[in-house]
Amino acid sequence: MRKIYQLIPDNRAAKHQFIRVIDESGEDYLYPVAYFFPIELPKAVEAVFI
Repeated sequence: MRKIYQLIPDNRAAKHQFIRVIDESGEDYLYPVAYFFPIELPKAVEAVFI
């Protein structure tokens, strides 16, 4: 809760109401869309995560 995760676009997963995110381990996993709330970050903040 209250964490920011990177989303990896996955059209196949989206068709089944899942999203692919990279967790703290650096691995990507599928999770139900309902587990997350999408946010838009300012470009300056995005650059910190890259």
